[in-house]
Amino acid sequence: MITAIRDAWIVTQDAQRRIIKGDLVIEDEKIVSVGTKYNGTADREIDASGDIVMPGMINTHTHVAMSVMKGVVDDLSFPDFLDKVFKIDSDRTDKDLTIGTKLGCMEMMRGGTTTFMDLYYSEDVIAKATQEAGIRGVLCWCVLDQDKTTQVGNPLQNCKNFYSKFKGERKIVPGVGLQGVYVCDEETCVGAKEFSDEVKAPMNFHLSETRGEVNDHKKKTGKRPGEWLADLGVFGPRGVAAHSAWLTMREVKAMGDAGMSISSCPVSNMKLATGGVAPVPEFIRNGVNVSIGTDGNTTNNSLDMFAEMKALGLLQKASRWDPTVATAQELLDFATINGAKAVGMEKCIGSLEPGKYADVVILDGKAPNLRPLLADNIVANIVYSGNSLNVKTVFCQGDLVVDDRRITTIDAEAVLAESEDAWKSLCLR
Repeated sequence: MITAIRDAWIVTQDAQRRIIKGDLVIEDEKIVSVGTKYNGTADREIDASGDIVMPGMINTHTHVAMSVMKGVVDDLSFPDFLDKVFKIDSDRTDKDLTIGTKLGCMEMMRGGTTTFMDLYYSEDVIAKATQEAGIRGVLCWCVLDQDKTTQVGNPLQNCKNFYSKFKGERKIVPGVGLQGVYVCDEETCVGAKEFSDEVKAPMNFHLSETRGEVNDHKKKTGKRPGEWLADLGVFGPRGVAAHSAWLTMREVKAMGDAGMSISSCPVSNMKLATGGVAPVPEFIRNGVNVSIGTDGNTTNNSLDMFAEMKALGLLQKASRWDPTVATAQELLDFATINGAKAVGMEKCIGSLEPGKYADVVILDGKAPNLRPLLADNIVANIVYSGNSLNVKTVFCQGDLVVDDRRITTIDAEAVLAESEDAWKSLCLR
């Protein structure tokens, strides 16, 4: 199957960050040419004259199945938020997990996200729903102390079983999750890291999201969470630390030395008023790979990576009193090629280059909010002016999952119709 996308502005995100006017050609799962005029025969022709073609974005921290829980824990203090969410989580069923996952995948697909990194339990259920939706899930089974979980059985063993079942599945990357130091003792953290190293699986975990988390852990252990995890050897190149807002420079340097990534979730942190701002310039200077996550739909309440890019940039600029930090190009990098590196797939996704998977997004270049449109302002327009409504067409690994704003893979109307019943069953208690 050959698809030719014609006469577009192509934002490659390659090493030179080239912007090219021309054609992009997909054969089966992969990109075969970028920029040069394609004179061959294509099975599918897309006229993208005046449109923008960019890489699919990578959301490096979310809880996709919580998409049916929008609006139930808003405007609460963080402890009250957690208390209510944990109570709802304990009553979840495979059916509402499936509906939530499909709803979240639909939102991400419509918003130009082709890969997401998830941290939750029941990732086997989430994996099946994600496969139906057609985008890529890096699914990290939540590991925590057995006496603090509602999971049946040992969470780390559950994670291992999930990995064994889904490794090698198309568009599913099974991984390891750590809930956080507040429910994970030394044995749990070290065991999770050892398994991640053994099978070379990505590992996503919450880190230093709140000042209370940091202070409580320091009282308990004498060390801040980042110091404690670094000393245990839990930091490593497959680790993606979500939030990472309350850190010292010692912790930042330890993360850089370990080759770690962070997933900054600015909207979630601002909505929950947890304070603290991820030290993005310091991360960059110390070799920490910066990526972007939306967090879940209970804390954001959207999975919109366009909104997240802009919010991250504005928060960094405002908090530093410095408009030069977090440039438009850096923000686009965080959402694309850096996200790919975070999930261990920078050789496969994150940029538009021959040989990489065809994770391709077409934006409506005729939308007024993206005009005037020139090579000189196209990246800034995507980051500061763009939004999910600009997305027209999306491919994930060569599969057409959104065609002219219509989801092609699942019955969107049926999912939407079931979502209200799922919300009522979980939240009206």
